Amino acid sequence: MHKKADEQGVDLLVIDTGDRVEGNGLYDGSSPKGNYTYDIFGQQSVDILCTGNHELYQEDTVAREHSITVPHFKKHYVASNLDYIEPETGNPIPQAQRYIKFKTKNQGLNVVAFGFIFNFERNANNSVVQHVEDTIKEKWFQDAIREKPDLFVVIGHVALRMDEYEQIFKVIRDANWYTPIAFLGGHAHVRDARRFDDKAVAIASGRYFETIGWMSIDGIQKQGKGAASAEATVTFKRRYIDNNVLGLQHHAGVDEKDFLTPHGRNISDMIVNARKAMNLDKKLGCSPRDLWMTRAKYPSDASIFSWLENEVVPDSVVNPDRANKPRLTIVNTGAIRFDIFKGAFTKDSTYLISPFTSKFNYIADVPYVVAKKVIQLLNDGGVVFEAGLNFKYLSIPEQMAPSPFLGKEPALMPLHAEFLDIGGSGQQQQPLVQDEDEPELIGGYTTKDDLGDDGDDAVHSPIKFYSVPNCIQSRASFPAVDPETVDLVFIDYVQPWIIPALKFSGGDYDSDNITVYLNSTLTEVIAGWVQEHWKEGC
Repeated sequence: MHKKADEQGVDLLVIDTGDRVEGNGLYDGSSPKGNYTYDIFGQQSVDILCTGNHELYQEDTVAREHSITVPHFKKHYVASNLDYIEPETGNPIPQAQRYIKFKTKNQGLNVVAFGFIFNFERNANNSVVQHVEDTIKEKWFQDAIREKPDLFVVIGHVALRMDEYEQIFKVIRDANWYTPIAFLGGHAHVRDARRFDDKAVAIASGRYFETIGWMSIDGIQKQGKGAASAEATVTFKRRYIDNNVLGLQHHAGVDEKDFLTPHGRNISDMIVNARKAMNLDKKLGCSPRDLWMTRAKYPSDASIFSWLENEVVPDSVVNPDRANKPRLTIVNTGAIRFDIFKGAFTKDSTYLISPFTSKFNYIADVPYVVAKKVIQLLNDGGVVFEAGLNFKYLSIPEQMAPSPFLGKEPALMPLHAEFLDIGGSGQQQQPLVQDEDEPELIGGYTTKDDLGDDGDDAVHSPIKFYSVPNCIQSRASFPAVDPETVDLVFIDYVQPWIIPALKFSGGDYDSDNITVYLNSTLTEVIAGWVQEHWKEGC
């Protein structure tokens, strides 16, 4: 968070809160993971920091977050609803301080800040995520919200439209009727701003650091000059800044020689040297076309999920001892995190596309009449999710909690339906105004949120986006007629949903029936397929 010098004003800069691990070779390509990035992140100046769900999937990642990142940012790291299990005692302790208080440099505004993660349930055993509705009842929180700061700041790895932020807003507002509240969110990977009331606004910056979010708050009334009142006018503004050097240089208002500082050059050198050490630019193959997550319909030749379903998975997810056995292989769409662009496909590309460590398990010889029903149950939700297993962990984050301006909740829409009708006849998002004689625009975000449609810093032409299912399924080694039984193969991440889906389909299975099918991760599977099939073209 950065402060400005105008009267009673605060500027906040934010990227997607949390999730500093998984998703690029700089972190995932080293052994141990993060061998270079912890030092690189440690060079940054950050005012408030919290944890995302990706820091919590693996026990070793949780431990390194606690032993490296938290101590480095100890005055700024906040963990309002997250505990770490001490290995020596087995006791839970706060991952970091529950909240912080500080005074802004220029205006001397008093700030009380919290840091939350959403009600995450897939965390490793050496961590504990307390549900937000329980945290806000605790004495420390009730005491903190009864302080009289000039501004509350709530950062969180929480989508703006999730219930968790609604709960936090209501309890703070009940204790402080007129104090401004700034929410900084993330996790859903969308640009969005939400207005809770005239003195409480939230911003989420977008996806994987491609946006820097900026929010300004003017008209803050210092408590020392009288209690905040209903008459005090607070103005919130926000901007979504495309993350590139030219744009940032423009906003800094300096020329290139002053923009590139010695400290910044040193960090750039650290990144370059780390990439060289891990050989991240090594070319594995050449993609003959663009493959999109949500910018192409599924199924289609331009869909990355159709490519996986029809080409990669049936060809490469194969146990040699079971190769001739008919199999259905299920992969959740959340296992894919980025598009593939036509041209060079590098070692780094594999981590950008699928950074996770999930491998493949299976249940042997499942009656086909039972196995074939599983995919529809996973995609329709229904009884499987009524059993307490939430779809939000299966689908891509963009479909989890989008702004209402993006249309209906996509996971509840029919398969293949568009959830963002951008640029179509029923536009739900409009491009920023442009004159007829202006040059042709590059496709990109054209965002509409609670504050309007003027938030995008750069004017883009609108792009259509489409919903995708929670999971995709590949058929392989099928005979001409339907087989009696099949191997039901699945990426191990979806295992908690497989057993109830089988039970609802008429299969009597439990975890004892599950064994390892393939030890390779999806990342390794994709890399191997590319090296074999995309040898030419660049």
